[in-house]
Amino acid sequence: MNTRVPVAFLLGGVLVFGGLSCQKKPDPQGEREAATAGAGPAAPTQSAEELKAPLAKIDDVLITLGDFQDRINRQSPYIRARYTSLEQKKEFLDSLIRFEVLAKEAFKRGLDRDPEVVRTMKQVMIQKLMRDEFDAKITAESIADPDMKAYYDANVAEYVKSEEVRVSAIIIKNRAQATRVAAEARGEAGKTNKGFRDLVNRYSQDEDSKLRGGDLRYFSAGSAGDAAKELPAPVIKAAFALINTGDVSTAIDAGNGTWYVLKQTGRRKATTKGFEDAKPTIRNKLFRDKRMSAQKDFVDGLKTGAKIEINDANLARVRIDLSQATGDGHGKDLPALPMAPAVPDPAGDKPALP
Repeated sequence: MNTRVPVAFLLGGVLVFGGLSCQKKPDPQGEREAATAGAGPAAPTQSAEELKAPLAKIDDVLITLGDFQDRINRQSPYIRARYTSLEQKKEFLDSLIRFEVLAKEAFKRGLDRDPEVVRTMKQVMIQKLMRDEFDAKITAESIADPDMKAYYDANVAEYVKSEEVRVSAIIIKNRAQATRVAAEARGEAGKTNKGFRDLVNRYSQDEDSKLRGGDLRYFSAGSAGDAAKELPAPVIKAAFALINTGDVSTAIDAGNGTWYVLKQTGRRKATTKGFEDAKPTIRNKLFRDKRMSAQKDFVDGLKTGAKIEINDANLARVRIDLSQATGDGHGKDLPALPMAPAVPDPAGDKPALP
């Protein structure tokens, strides 16, 4: 019956895994030993008739040998290793029976029509739809080397980085004052980062950097697009002249009517990541981009074929409660599109619904 699907999805993990978790658990070492002891060659293939053999019947619901094997073999190796004897198999079968009797009771109470159950069913169906539609069609292995090399060449700045330095600055518009402040900063008052920030708050006349405690963030000696493009050349030169983290400069004439007192707070060495080293990261990015693009096209096509009517006037009347997130299991748990996995999903060790 189709109406059995929603509650079955919801109850699967709760009942089977809840039941298993109530049993006595071996310690981690015992689990490893059990898994090792249970490891062995794969079970011989069984015929379709054998898999139909009944194990239990709950009213009109039949649990077959194939059902049992499918459900238990979707568990992790550690769990499977704990259900090899006849008594242990009976325990797992009992958890399946509990699942069925509780599911039947849930249907009697009309929970298959509960809005939360319906939303959860839709989420599970959408996730399966997207996996079925894209997992086999778009794989990480389908990303070709020429495409990865083209991406690397177009974004080489991501993989070949110049040396970078990070400094905090006290920016003053009076040379004499800047000289006095530099002397103070190079003494006890500026030895610690907190002490230097206090000097920034006291003396700096640049409000933007002052709000950050004087932090100018990391920048290189001349890469376009980073913080260096906003800094005067004398300041950049002075920042790189500071050898050690914690060093403080003298008053630096920026050439624009301001003087800088700098404190080095960090340094990054130049790095180069060649194409071969970057390939795994690039492959994963292009795979995700390709999958997301295909998903968007798929959804756009479905929307084009659907009759969609939007009432903007009523939409404007929606009231958003910003006091506290309620988390109804819809917007939070249902992303616009399932994300592509970073690597092929092994799924073998993930808890599975019975």
